[in-house]
Amino acid sequence: MTKVNDRLLKTGIVGTAIVALCCFTPVLVVLFGIVGLSAVVGYLDYVLLPALAVFVLITIYALIRRARKT
Repeated sequence: MTKVNDRLLKTGIVGTAIVALCCFTPVLVVLFGIVGLSAVVGYLDYVLLPALAVFVLITIYALIRRARKT
């Protein structure tokens, strides 16, 4: 079970970091502008904010499972 908890925690932390980077910096806006998909930029909030919430919840869940294990 420890490998599953560590994997879940790593997934949550990495996912949160990536989504937060895309959410709070204009990384995706610039990337979509370069690629020619700037019309999609208005819909990024509908995807990024729920994704951020999901990854934060995964991280919290993994931390709770790790605390109960020890």
